[in-house]
Amino acid sequence: MTDKIFVGRRKNAVARVYLRNGSGKITVNDKEFEKFFSRKDHSDNLMLPFVATETLGKYDVFANVNGGGISGQSDAIRLGISRALEEINGDFRVPLKSEGLLKRDPRMVERKKYGQKKARKRFQFSKR
Repeated sequence: MTDKIFVGRRKNAVARVYLRNGSGKITVNDKEFEKFFSRKDHSDNLMLPFVATETLGKYDVFANVNGGGISGQSDAIRLGISRALEEINGDFRVPLKSEGLLKRDPRMVERKKYGQKKARKRFQFSKR
């Protein structure tokens, strides 16, 4: 694999992902991904592209991620891995696309409006 960077985004999280042929070692911000993502569902989320393409343990992943929360960071890395796998082998596009792993999730936090408590919640109304 070339030294190409693949970017994944989710909410406010941005992940830069490098993929290399190897033994399946995944490091996130210079830590093992099990230590970085303490919850199992976040670490399982990272493995979805490899499970979909049946390439578990064939590539080493180096990811730098910042911004957002843990869940957004996990999804951002997942998108970066999916894009990298698609670049490696065009045949991977079909299984990745059918699992919905190539789509950037556009949902963002709605902004707070003036005259309201939060984005949609209003202050309590008093008739008298």
